[in-house]
Amino acid sequence: MAKQTNDPGLGARYFKRTKRIINKDGTFNVKRYGTIDSIRDVYQSLISISWLKLLGIVIAVYVAINCLFALIYVAIGVDHLSGVEAGTFSEDFFNALFFSTQTFTTVGYGAMSPQGFWVNLIAMFESMMGLLSFALATGIIYGRFSKPSARIMFSEKALIVPGDQYNLHFRIINQRSNVMLEMDATVMLMITEQEPDGSIRRRYYDLPLELNHIKFFPLSWTIVHSINESSPLYGKTEEQLCTMDAEILILIKGFDETFSQVVYASHSYLYNEIVWGAKFVRPFKTNEEGDVEMHINDIHTYEKVDL
Repeated sequence: MAKQTNDPGLGARYFKRTKRIINKDGTFNVKRYGTIDSIRDVYQSLISISWLKLLGIVIAVYVAINCLFALIYVAIGVDHLSGVEAGTFSEDFFNALFFSTQTFTTVGYGAMSPQGFWVNLIAMFESMMGLLSFALATGIIYGRFSKPSARIMFSEKALIVPGDQYNLHFRIINQRSNVMLEMDATVMLMITEQEPDGSIRRRYYDLPLELNHIKFFPLSWTIVHSINESSPLYGKTEEQLCTMDAEILILIKGFDETFSQVVYASHSYLYNEIVWGAKFVRPFKTNEEGDVEMHINDIHTYEKVDL
């Protein structure tokens, strides 16, 4: 008889059916409102968003600041900038914008220079702001590169493999070329039940593994749960798992030798991401020189077998 375990921190009772708990990218399906915002939170966001979004933000801030200072120079008068002749508004603006970018980046080609107290004062303030801005940008980029993260790939499907008894299989592999050590796997089953008052009750069960720890992780790791009489999956059919909105929750922990830090990866398989009657195909082979050849994307490959 399977023994129910405590709520791992994901909630046990809901009044409506919810989406999957863990998304395919390892994030949790929780939208949080009313969080406390601070400068450190902005920094955390900037080192967490995608590189494309960060590049867009940097360019937008750079352009906006220089346009602002260009308007200030135009308001004071471009005749206070040596090397610039007054013309139409657009000509004045772009000349002031080019001078602003040279001042902001401290390039200072020398073709244009400030003349007069107020323009020099603005240019002095802008150059200081440019130095601080680039220092902040450098810190954010360094934080992104130095932040330890796991690039663990999970097989697209989990499998129910027949044999002397049924087994649940799924695979993981390190997508990077670095070395990971001391890998641990924790797997749980979440099912839902409808209460008499109409609410949805989540129930959680530990799924004991044949091997939940390995020392070295240069190849793929096929993680196996035996569906015996003590398993919460024992006797369950594909239709029953669908009715119960079953979700396999996974937490992987390992030591990243590059950063000398412990990293984590989470994942889940919904009931419709479990293939019944299949087994994985070996994703590596030995060549004629005796080297082991591993093809990362082959961890998804499986073949159907009779149940």
